[in-house]
Amino acid sequence: MPEGDTIHRAAAMLSAAIEGAAVTGFDAPRARRAAPPPQSGEVVEHVEARGKHLLIRFGGGTTLHTHMRMTGVWRTFPVDRSWRSAGGRVVAVVRTERAAAVCFAAPVVELLDDRSVRRHPVLSALGPDLCLPDPDIGEIVSRSEALGAETEIGVALLDQRVAAGVGNVYKSEVSFACRVNPFTPLSGLDRDQRAQLWRTAGELLRRNLGPGPRRTTPDGLAVYDRAGRPCRVCGTAIAVRRQGEDARSTWWCPECQSRVARAGADAT
Repeated sequence: MPEGDTIHRAAAMLSAAIEGAAVTGFDAPRARRAAPPPQSGEVVEHVEARGKHLLIRFGGGTTLHTHMRMTGVWRTFPVDRSWRSAGGRVVAVVRTERAAAVCFAAPVVELLDDRSVRRHPVLSALGPDLCLPDPDIGEIVSRSEALGAETEIGVALLDQRVAAGVGNVYKSEVSFACRVNPFTPLSGLDRDQRAQLWRTAGELLRRNLGPGPRRTTPDGLAVYDRAGRPCRVCGTAIAVRRQGEDARSTWWCPECQSRVARAGADAT
């Protein structure tokens, strides 16, 4: 699933290509509609990332909301080039006088008016966006307290209601960077330690907003998708285990992240 840094990069790409341009055509045949589709001549007013969600607002008041989940991607094309051979199921097309923006295979495509955006059950519940400068860490820590004391750190980091932007990659990378076992319950950390987790998450996400491969260490990623390979710090084999109700894979170093408070002690 694309994480916050990926969606912010996509928003920057779309903004450069179509923001401020007049719409010449629009198609999103399977979109859920709480607002009419934008009409030719309307201006693309703004492109915005909110955590893992991407919003395109048009001059007539309609906002196109997409969420990529595991399959979706946005791409841009010159106005005189066909995108039909680019591959993937086309779910939304925004044609403008400057470029065409095409969304492939996103499972969530919605046309919303301003009221629907404000009251959207997912968008309205998002925590502070960690990809933005100076997210409110105090608010994030307070939001984490609503999850329950036994919620594991790895599960809490993924909860977009606490803070928006962290996905499976950063869940594992942040836990390693803070030397916290991801199976530790929230009750095992004090407020300062929780604040450091989400502060580190923001730092790592913002570090990867530019071009190039994602890195959390000079050599790439520390633990994500490195099961059985040596830890870059201590040489211990990286471990992996399913976590949470969605059984998402979590990677960690059993040596560098050995401390587990109360629940999850079998994870070491």
